[in-house]
Amino acid sequence: MLELKNVGKSYDEPGGTKLPILDIPHFRVETGEQLVLVGRSGCGKTTLLHTIAGISRADRGEIWLDKINLASLSEAGVDKVRAAKIGYVFQTFNLLPGFTAYENVLLGMTFAQGRKDPPRARHLLKRVGLEHRSTHKPSALSVGEQQRVAVARALANKPSLLLADEPTANIDPRNQQMIIDLIRETCREENISLLIVTHSPEVARQFDRVVKLEEVNLANREALST
Repeated sequence: MLELKNVGKSYDEPGGTKLPILDIPHFRVETGEQLVLVGRSGCGKTTLLHTIAGISRADRGEIWLDKINLASLSEAGVDKVRAAKIGYVFQTFNLLPGFTAYENVLLGMTFAQGRKDPPRARHLLKRVGLEHRSTHKPSALSVGEQQRVAVARALANKPSLLLADEPTANIDPRNQQMIIDLIRETCREENISLLIVTHSPEVARQFDRVVKLEEVNLANREALST
């Protein structure tokens, strides 16, 4: 379903040298599988998610999603596949402040399908317990409510893969479990593969598969050995 082969990514440092961030010989996520990615701060977890989603392009390697090599596509081609097949829950929500919760979810559908599906938007907002807040803009929602809208928007296009970057980091402890349960249950119901990044041991221990980035990323091993 998702497979990375020899994926490398580095950043330019001020002196002109390259700082390796990702060097992943192989990494795979099966259809419908749910797994957690953990690792020390700054080890490249978010960079990996961005690279998979095509927000940041890999320097080399292959990134296969549903038999499509994203690394071989143009920028426009990657954007099209991402909109159709990938949902992304950002740590900072990235909701549009001028739009209501309902409109934010509808907008996610427009990017993917070019058309809106109001019944699904209403279903997703009900699924996250916000049908009564659907006409509220982000500034009128609590932090936890904004994250729930972000989850609904990420699921709007019925993606093959959901990427979630620290989805409980900005949520109060009361709502953290609800967010994780919501994401996992919806992915299970719709057979969506889930890759979630978290620093929370409480979240990680709920998953059958927990991957330490250092175990699959050779750049991390080199950094840790110096």
